[in-house]
Amino acid sequence: QVQLVESGGGLVQAGGSLRLSCAASGRTFSRYTMAWFRQAPGKEREFVAANGWSGANKYYAYSVKGRFTISRENGKNTVYLQMDSLKLEDTAVYYCAARALGYSDWEKPYEYWGQGTQVTVSS
Repeated sequence: QVQLVESGGGLVQAGGSLRLSCAASGRTFSRYTMAWFRQAPGKEREFVAANGWSGANKYYAYSVKGRFTISRENGKNTVYLQMDSLKLEDTAVYYCAARALGYSDWEKPYEYWGQGTQVTVSS
């Protein structure tokens, strides 16, 4: 079992930055692919970014590529999402997710989920 707890959400002006953190506990963190998803009001949850177990392989949704950076510190059992040049459309609840196998941009394969953290971008 893996427990995930997100933090770092909040209110930020358009163009600003936030860094989300996801602390994991339980089984060996370094063996898991870690990902961030988000869900805006009235919309389905969507993939944002993923990071393979070693940290070397990173994947991004087209909408955030070049603005968001995913990273992980296996020694701290933590994955981060650095969000720069935030836009109004980035407003959503952001979820951290983990799966024992490789990368996927589909939420179904992810076995473990955090409770989410709200990010609100204002004009």
